[in-house]
Amino acid sequence: MDHQRNELIQLLRSKDTNISYEKAGMLIDLLKEDFEATYAKAGYEYQGQEMAQRVVEQWIQSYGGRIHEIAAMNERYAAILSGDDDVKQ
Repeated sequence: MDHQRNELIQLLRSKDTNISYEKAGMLIDLLKEDFEATYAKAGYEYQGQEMAQRVVEQWIQSYGGRIHEIAAMNERYAAILSGDDDVKQ
């Protein structure tokens, strides 16, 4: 799972070069959590980590370069992106 998470982090960072490794990781985790929660609330049966991985990867491919615009619409995401408390690796 760490390998898959790292792949998503690197993909996101390739789309948005200004995001730090730590912030990218936090965003990946939130995106996965939000997808799984929304999927469950809709009444769908759990499809496993692979499904969440694919959906988050698709979102990154589609919106990765504009993640800051999308995150501004959600307080949880905006709070992560607004802080300057980590070092860009």
